[in-house]
Amino acid sequence: MSDPIQIRMGGYGPATTGFSRALQRIGDRLTAQFGDRLDIKYVWNIMELGFKAEDILWLVEHGMLTLGYQSSSYLTDRVPELSFVDLPFLFADNDKARGAMDGALGRRLVQAVESKANFRILGWYENGFRHISNRVRTIRTQADLKDMTIRVLPSQIQKRTFELLGAKPMIMDLTDAIRMIKAGEIDAQENPLTNTVTYGVHKFHRFHTISNHFYISRPIFLHRPTFDGWPDDLKAAMQRLVNEAVAFQRGLHEQEEKDAEQAIRAQGCEIVTLDAEQHKAFAAAVQPIYQETRSRYGELFELIKV
Repeated sequence: MSDPIQIRMGGYGPATTGFSRALQRIGDRLTAQFGDRLDIKYVWNIMELGFKAEDILWLVEHGMLTLGYQSSSYLTDRVPELSFVDLPFLFADNDKARGAMDGALGRRLVQAVESKANFRILGWYENGFRHISNRVRTIRTQADLKDMTIRVLPSQIQKRTFELLGAKPMIMDLTDAIRMIKAGEIDAQENPLTNTVTYGVHKFHRFHTISNHFYISRPIFLHRPTFDGWPDDLKAAMQRLVNEAVAFQRGLHEQEEKDAEQAIRAQGCEIVTLDAEQHKAFAAAVQPIYQETRSRYGELFELIKV
């Protein structure tokens, strides 16, 4: 009997997160279907092993992990097309964002990633809409952000967005951001509420603003030579189970956001939501970024038209 095929799946959050639970779901169903043909291993949080969050990219690309996920912004330096989905206020709601990522836009971005990296992209987890938290003051207007240092993902589009809003954006890995937030060396960060709570940021940031400024996805990527070398039935099963896991994770994310809001309030923090006029003012302030990038991303804009 031949040795089982080992599949090593990893991420950068606790086993309790929706991302990890969705990986577990994939593994459980693979085991149920293939039994002893497979050996499933998990590394829930690579940061606990001394890695940075961004390291999951090379860990998968070089085959040390078989499958991982990471916010698309971490790949924008290698895959410029991914910068398009870092544009602020690009999607009005979850349905429009999910439809785009599951449709023509998502397929085009998969092609772009696979042409430049040693991955197979099988689907898009939802990191979701991002909000601002900080230790300084309530944020309701652009003026409230003036000169505030804020951590952003490794994306020039995101950096430019917060420059236009008057803040002082600092690109850094999640590992460094958590350390600096705890030390009080940076004023603010932006994340879905779930991430803010998962990484304990709400224990250091009193002020939270529901701004919905970016919608970010996390591609689920596999080491391409490994995936391509699998038997056809395993490849087909993995694609099917990733599709199911995406829907599962997105459902979990909706509840996680509600639970995170409760945790933030229980910590004694303030949560404010931008009203329609405030939201409109933020969107207007970043319009120059659309003028600067429209010629670069013209094709991609066409793919999200309804």
